[in-house]
Amino acid sequence: MHTSRVAQQDTAPSGRRRFLERIIAVVQTTIGGTLGVVLGGAVLSPGLARRAERWLSAGKVSDLVPDMPTAVMLRVVRQDGYAQVVERRTVFLVRTADSTVTAIDSTCTHLGCRVSWNPGTKELLCPCHGGRYDSSGAVKGGPPPAPLATFDTKISDGDVLVRV
Repeated sequence: MHTSRVAQQDTAPSGRRRFLERIIAVVQTTIGGTLGVVLGGAVLSPGLARRAERWLSAGKVSDLVPDMPTAVMLRVVRQDGYAQVVERRTVFLVRTADSTVTAIDSTCTHLGCRVSWNPGTKELLCPCHGGRYDSSGAVKGGPPPAPLATFDTKISDGDVLVRV
């Protein structure tokens, strides 16, 4: 009879052991829930956040020569945590004969070098690997795999505004 009582004591958890198991389960659940909220917020929040639409003044329409890209430096200010970061971005403004304006990014689509306008050849040239683009940003030669990116533009009171 003595052996059966010992067997019963080993299989049935004591009150203290049950209490500790429940405390550990609550702590693990709390840690798991907290990590889920933090990591879920970090992963999902950038995708769900609304991106602020910013239109920056890039110059006057009257200053642009038709069908000739004009380099303009845009000053983009953004918040990065507690610091305010100022990025300078060069775009080419191209006015057509009907006074519509296109903004072309100056970043070559091959390896990210900065292109420049060559008035002699009437091309945007990449100094790194010889990429060539026409005045609308279309590839004319060299290794670039795609045309130059463009930005949305609008004209307000004679000023060209570029959306970044």
